[in-house]
Order: sequence, then structure tokens, then C-alpha cells
Amino acid sequence: MTPTTVLTIAGSDSGGGAGIQADLKVFAALGAYGTSVITAITAQNTRGVDAVLPLPPRTVTDQLDSVLADFGVRAVKTGMLGTPAVADAVAEAAKAGRLPHLVVDPVLVATSGHQLGVVEAVERLLPYAQVATPNCAEAAALTGRPVTTVEEMVAAAEALAAGGPAHVVVTGGDVDAGGESVDVLCGGGTTTLLRAPRVDTRHNHGTGCSFSAAVAVRLAAGDPVPVAVAVAKEYVTRALTGARDWELGAGRGPLDHFGWSC
Repeated sequence: MTPTTVLTIAGSDSGGGAGIQADLKVFAALGAYGTSVITAITAQNTRGVDAVLPLPPRTVTDQLDSVLADFGVRAVKTGMLGTPAVADAVAEAAKAGRLPHLVVDPVLVATSGHQLGVVEAVERLLPYAQVATPNCAEAAALTGRPVTTVEEMVAAAEALAAGGPAHVVVTGGDVDAGGESVDVLCGGGTTTLLRAPRVDTRHNHGTGCSFSAAVAVRLAAGDPVPVAVAVAKEYVTRALTGARDWELGAGRGPLDHFGWSC
């Protein structure tokens, strides 16, 4: 049986925990064939980002054209875009209907605090997203309001959904809601809270990338958005749990994408 093809448009993480590398691991773990378009090269490890080199928009477009000319891509996710010019190139492809089931992970700031993207770049792409998956810090940057509680997550999700994306998931991994990890899904006039036990671990590098990649795989398989989001949350919870006692790197380590420890 030919596997379903999914595309990631994102930056390269030399430590392998986030970005293109994490996305391709998720695609493989969930049974999809992964293709990629690299928007930037980063020098990073579990302790942080040391350098970022954005690629020229033409190089990004060339990669995109090559992949789409040869593969029947069923879903696309974006991560780090790097510059407004790259975001414009990706947005043009989305506007032309070339990026089906588009999932936008608005990567703006790394956990280390290093700037990986700009708000203006992400805003160019949001109107074409079937699902946008900001974390609390990204939702705050996009809405211009604090997002530190579940109530503020709901308000941010509803505000962002009103501005373009068909569905918005504000992920709450940074908010301790009574020992739970709560994500807020808003779309189609409905707001839903998705709850899971909070996993106490320092190995959470690439959580957002992995979540959005999993959503894209399930959309490519034909799941409706609420089901795709729920499956992705379960996958990330298992991946966090599996890596909880790992000794990879001195900082925020990667997830157990393949269930090696589960």
C-alpha cells in the first residue's frame, strides 16, 4: 500500500528535536511518507539556539515546486518561516490551492528565547490555515494580550479563529492547570477544552512541532479536525512520557517519537 504523503515547511534543527527533523520523525511514526522544504538552517541543541540562517525565498520556492511537482501531497504543515518574504512565498502557494489541509504552527520564539520568526510573517499565512496551533507565548504575540491562564487561552483562541484560520488550537503545555495539560480548540463556532495528565519532564523540546505534525498526518488520513487534534494530543502525551527519564543533552531534550520507552 502506498503511504500518504505529508509535507513540512520549516527550519532545520541540528539537534534533531524540533523543526524539520522532528516533523519527519512524527510523519514516519504515524505511518505517513514525509517530504520537506527547509526555510532556515539553525545551529542548536537542547540548551538553546546559537545561530539562525534564513534561506532565500527563491530557494524555498524551488524546493516547494520540486516536491509538489512529483508527490501527491495530502497535507502540509508549516513551522519556522523566518522572514516575511519566505512567508509571502508560502502564502502564495496556499492562496493558489497548492497546500491542502494546511496546519500552521506559528513558530516565533524558541524556548531559549531566541527569535525564530516574526509576527508579520505568520500573519501572512494564517488566513489560509485549516488549523493554527500557537502555544501560549505565540498566541500572546499574535493577539497582543496576555495568555497565561486557561481562560485567557480560550479568549485568544476565539480571537484568532475570528481573524482567519478555520480552527485554532492554543496549546497549554506552559500552563499548569491543576496537574493537567489543557489545550483549547476553537472552530466552527465551538470551543472545546482538551485535557490530559501533565507530564513532568525536561524532555519537551519540539512539542509544538510534533503536535502540529501529528495533526497534519491525521488530516491527510481523512480525520475531521477535532479527531485529528485529539489524536495528536494523545501522541504527544505518550512521546513526552516515553522520554521522561532520558539522558539526551544537558537541557530540554527531545521527545520519544517512536515509542522506544513506552
